Amino acid sequence: MTEINTNRKYKSSVFTLLFGEKNNLLELYNAIENTNYGTKKITIPNPEFIVLYNGDEECPDKQVMKLSDMFSEPLPESLANLELVVNVYNINKGRNEEFAIRSEKLKGYEIFIYLVKEYVKSMDRDSAIKRAIGDCIRQDVLKDFLKEHGSEVHNMLLSGWNWDDAKRVWQREAREDRDEEILDLIDKGYTSADIKNHLSKQTRPATV
Repeated sequence: MTEINTNRKYKSSVFTLLFGEKNNLLELYNAIENTNYGTKKITIPNPEFIVLYNGDEECPDKQVMKLSDMFSEPLPESLANLELVVNVYNINKGRNEEFAIRSEKLKGYEIFIYLVKEYVKSMDRDSAIKRAIGDCIRQDVLKDFLKEHGSEVHNMLLSGWNWDDAKRVWQREAREDRDEEILDLIDKGYTSADIKNHLSKQTRPATV
């Protein structure tokens, strides 16, 4: 079994490094919204929350996620005082291709990440990242960006806190913690009904 190595100190990513630059971010926004905004101050549209997904798990091209879907109990519409709607777009290579057509930077990012994922299937992660960086530079894919930030990109992908890995670690740790708690309750003489009632109380949101 491959051990998941993570580094919680990294607070950035290749994506945020690339699109942290103002013009690149504007290009990305225009690609997703199919608009043509420039840097001149103008009236802006209503705020929209967007998540761009490029993980390994299957994900539709677009899905809408609501905060209320995670509430422990459904609330009447009149009582739902807090709501957040997030549009999730799949930006893996070959998905939502119109975005990549509109944004050369996003297209390059998709190609680069795709190459890393493909190369890591047949070589160690360090070699896969280096090969992807080199191939992209030679093929003029994010060439200037990778020539300037190649070392940072390499370190981020090699040691960064990957969301998919993180989720698997959290799920594993949660299961382990819950298993230990159940065993402790059994040792204390709790019945199965008592244990179920105890655990259900822990999942209810706190009142503030």
